[in-house]
Amino acid sequence: MRYLLTAVILFISAFAMAQSADPQGLKAGDKAPMFTATDNSGKTFSLEAALKKGDVVLMFYRGQWCPYCNKQMSQMNDSLSMITEKGATVVAISPEIQENVVKTIEKTKASFPVISDVKMKIMKDYQVNFSVPQATVDRYKNFGIDFNQVNGENGANLPVPATYVIGKDGKIKYVFFNPDYRKRASVKEIASYL
Repeated sequence: MRYLLTAVILFISAFAMAQSADPQGLKAGDKAPMFTATDNSGKTFSLEAALKKGDVVLMFYRGQWCPYCNKQMSQMNDSLSMITEKGATVVAISPEIQENVVKTIEKTKASFPVISDVKMKIMKDYQVNFSVPQATVDRYKNFGIDFNQVNGENGANLPVPATYVIGKDGKIKYVFFNPDYRKRASVKEIASYL
């Protein structure tokens, strides 16, 4: 099992730049698109309502199969007080089907809302979505990652694992957007913008 996990991590790392360069993401100063969706616990999450209480940290992650995503989600959960003590809320968005969102939560112990963006509406509004090239889809299948199974109708569409800090005024205060999915914003850096 350890050998297989190591092989998958090495494989995924080898294709770190294999995603499309098309998405550009929103920029600091842009107005954040509002959304309402159902989170992992069946509760309605409204960005507009959350912003009335304080800033919102919006994280996009690829899926429970991605070790970099799991690490980021775990780190966020472990240091969540750095965010919540400043009155902010964290919410994560994924293209995964609900069943796999549950697996992510089990793996990472995430205690913040996680939303399955099954129609990719939020990902499209924040301009983070891209289609995985077929050659990469085929390579991932060789390692047991079938996007049609993990993402359902989203198929081989993923988000750049971007992070946004949205101010109470609805404007984006901070953006971490890097097509190299191995690179992520640290909780300390995110908290510095709250």
